[in-house]
Amino acid sequence: MHEYIGAAQPLLLYDYIFGVSSLAQLGRFDEAFRYAVDGLRLDEARHHASAVGQAHYTLGILHVLRGAWREARSLIEQGIVVFRTGNVLLNSPGPVALSAWVLAQVGEATDALVRLREGEQLLERQAANGVVYQLGRGYHSLGRAALLLGALEEARILGERAIKYSPQQPGDAAHAEHLLGDIAAHPDRLDAELATLHYLKALALAEPRGMRPLVAHCHLGLGMLFRRTGKREQAQEHLTTAMTMYREMGMTYWLHRAEQEMVELA
Repeated sequence: MHEYIGAAQPLLLYDYIFGVSSLAQLGRFDEAFRYAVDGLRLDEARHHASAVGQAHYTLGILHVLRGAWREARSLIEQGIVVFRTGNVLLNSPGPVALSAWVLAQVGEATDALVRLREGEQLLERQAANGVVYQLGRGYHSLGRAALLLGALEEARILGERAIKYSPQQPGDAAHAEHLLGDIAAHPDRLDAELATLHYLKALALAEPRGMRPLVAHCHLGLGMLFRRTGKREQAQEHLTTAMTMYREMGMTYWLHRAEQEMVELA
């Protein structure tokens, strides 16, 4: 619990971060949430700024993957406050990047744009220092924010950067491919062939790793794309798969999205 062994933070914190994040990526949200709450209590009791900030950030990631945007916003903003207070935010750009995405998702466009620019600066500084680990994840979050803000070309550039910085993190690369699929499928720059290619690349990375939430998102994206391009049978197949997976994982926000698409298809 209290051993550092040369690390910047207690080793238990790394178990907590990767354990909760991995469970969430697998769609095991109830189990992840139980560990996340225990980890948050443990880190708050330690009064270590980086550890407490990371605990809030990790729990925020869990809520983002689940589609609980308001809960994610509260936790991530609390984490950023702790990081700033402890003067360790420069070494942890992920929360700022994720905040930009969440703020854009809940409709706070002005604040989201501020965080988007701050996140870019922090990630560029980290890249200049040769610290590339998890840069792909940060650029993916910024790309999501840009897409929601309607900056499609900027979103594409950020998505490509996410791919560039994820050669050793295929899970992160899968999320980046999904982002690029959503950009190519956007009505303002629809390229059905390119969108399909990115979705299939994301599926090829996500399925063998058991990343069920992302697999469901890819099926939703393909279903929406095929509905718009008049391929009704394929659209129904993918939307049905997405709905089934969302229901099994309790991802109600995304389930409602898929159900609305099915209604549009009908």
